[in-house]
Formats: sequence, C-alpha cells, structure tokens
Amino acid sequence: MNSTDSLTEMWNPDNREWLVRYRRQLTLEGFGMDGQRKLEAGHVLVVGAGGLGAPALLYLAAAGVGHITVIDDDVVELSNLHRQVIHREDSVGTPKVDSATQELQARNSSVTVTGVRSRLDRASAVCLLEGADVVLDGSDNFATRYAVSRACAIHGIPHVWGSILGFDAQLSVFWAGHGPIYDDIFPDAPPAGSVPSCSEAGVLGPLVGVIGTAMALETVKILSGVGQPLTGTIGYFSGGTGRWEYIPVAGDPQVAQAVVDSAEETVPVADQVATVDRRPASGSPAAVRQKRSDAGGQEGERPSADKVFIDVREPAEFQTFHIPGAHNLPLSTLRGGVAPAQVAQLQEALHEGLEVMVYCAAGVRSAEAVRIFEEAGIDGLRDVPGGISALLDEQEKRL
Repeated sequence: MNSTDSLTEMWNPDNREWLVRYRRQLTLEGFGMDGQRKLEAGHVLVVGAGGLGAPALLYLAAAGVGHITVIDDDVVELSNLHRQVIHREDSVGTPKVDSATQELQARNSSVTVTGVRSRLDRASAVCLLEGADVVLDGSDNFATRYAVSRACAIHGIPHVWGSILGFDAQLSVFWAGHGPIYDDIFPDAPPAGSVPSCSEAGVLGPLVGVIGTAMALETVKILSGVGQPLTGTIGYFSGGTGRWEYIPVAGDPQVAQAVVDSAEETVPVADQVATVDRRPASGSPAAVRQKRSDAGGQEGERPSADKVFIDVREPAEFQTFHIPGAHNLPLSTLRGGVAPAQVAQLQEALHEGLEVMVYCAAGVRSAEAVRIFEEAGIDGLRDVPGGISALLDEQEKRL
C-alpha cells in the first residue's frame, strides 16, 4: 500500500465527496474548513430568479450555502434565456421558482432550497425575510427594493443590492447598524416611467452575469467572514469600458430608525411557501455529514489508530486546512534542528509500530523534512509524495 492509499483511508469514504467538491475553497488561505462550515450553516434569501438572481443562485449553491430561499412570482419566457442563465429552453412557461429550484438541486443536492412563488411587497416582506442571514436583492422594480430595504433594516439583515441600466450597473451592501441602507442613497423612488426597464432600454447578458456573480461573492464574504463586504461603498461598473469605479457613501442612523419605526402589521405567508428540502437519504455522504454537524462534530474522520501524521507546512497553512489529528512541525523550524522531545516522541511512535507519515502541500518540503529527521537519528518515517494535493486528487478519482 502506498502512502497516498494510507492517507486516503484516514478519511471515511462518506467525506470524500465533500472534500473533493469544496477542496479549492478549503485550501484557500483564510477560508478553510471554518469558512465552509459557516457557508453550510447559512441561510440566504434571493429576491428574484431573473438576470441578477440567476447567476447568483448558481454560485451560492455551488459554493455550498446550506439553505437558499428564492422568491419570484414570474414564469420563464423565451426572451429571458439570453441572460437568465439558470433557466433552460424546456423551462419556458414554467414558474421561475420551480425552474431555479430544479437547477440548484441538480448542481448540489446537499443544499436545502425553499421556493416561494409570490411577489414580495411591503406587507409580506418583513415576514418572508425573517430568519435569513443575508438577503440578495435581484429585483427589477422600486417598490420591491424599498420593501426589501425596510424588512432588512427591521431585522438587521445585510442587504446585497445590484441594479442594471443599459450598459451600466451598480452594486453595494446595505446593512443597518453597519453602514448606510438603500433609503440613505435613494430616499425617494423616481417618478413612474422616468427610468426605463430592461425591456425598454435593453441589456446584455454578460453584464448581469458580472453583477450577479459579484453579488454572490459579497454574500459569501459576509457568511464566511472572509474579506471585506462592500458596505459604505457603491461600485459602478461600465460594461462599455469594463471599468469599475467606487464611490464612498455614508448613512444617517436616523434614516434607518425611521424605516424601522414604519413597521406595520404583516400578512401571514405560510400558505405562500413551497419548500423543497431534498436532503439526501440516510447513509448518503451528505446525510452522514449532517448527522455529525447536528451533533456538533467536526467534518472529517480522525486518522486511524496506527498512523501519525506530521504536517511540515507553516502554521497559517496548517490552520487553513489540514489532515484531522495531524501535528504541525513547520519545516522552517525543523531546519534549525529537531528538538530532543520531538525525537523521543517520534522514536517512541515508531517503536510502538505506528506508521509516521510526513506531508506538506505538494511533497517538496516533506521530502526535505524526512532528510532532516533522518539526520537527527529518526529512521523509518514515510514521505507523502504530492502532499495533500495528491491525496485529494486520488480521492477525486475514486468517486
């Protein structure tokens, strides 16, 4: 059995799909398993499965956001397909909520999707948005935007907003208590008919793709705590030039308070909600992960009892993502000499018949570390050629 096989065994097969699917995020510095767990625990509500909502929904599901609610009352039309990339030709004539839900589940069956076929308005928004961690507003009318802003301010929910007009677009994150809200920037809706709709002014599909994807990115940053959300700033994107400009904006706490104070009775919406909760059956990889999550456990099996893993990457790399139960002995430290206590511990492990395996990211540093250990009198350590990358590549082949 080679070292890659040995490493593969340390994770239960139920985890392989999860590790392979999200490996590019898990190994991202500053994101790691902690960021992924936060995404899986998150609930994002997306208003509109149209031009902006379509790419955003696809990327949120692909990233592993645990619960996605999509609200839309429209049906798919042929003229939608050039930009609303979540829908297909065979979806024409069907509710957008149904089409979007089906596509999300096809791409990531472990995500819980809630579809609400309804037009969100001032009366229902406060109730519908309650419980969401982030609201992504892809609506195309001012009444819905103000309703979303008001409900988000009342609940203190971050509000990711974008809009398109011709070749130009805007993007920001509004968040009562953390920065301005939509009403700070746009205190009054423009007169009816003064702003053309997409059907009147036209729109390019890739433009809404750029902004919808950027909205998904802002949402992922908020949920995971990685990066800096675009609060207090409006990004203006010119599709004609491909350039972004950023304009700082400030909020008035009194505006947000006035919006919150405007709360009124909301209508029951339980009969408007159609939930599609397709969690995998018991015993499937996602179901096993869910049971561990419910029990407060950490993703990933611990190494088998007959193996010891030494991770020679730097501490920041180790904290981002590592083999569960591994010991971190950075190569930069080992180059200065192996501590006597470390020598004794490793020799004892070998004496007890344990297999001591040394790994890094791709196998270069681990080979040097094994030579250093041998020079310190520790023989019998096994290098892991290709490191964690080789392990995950091997797991992907076995799926």
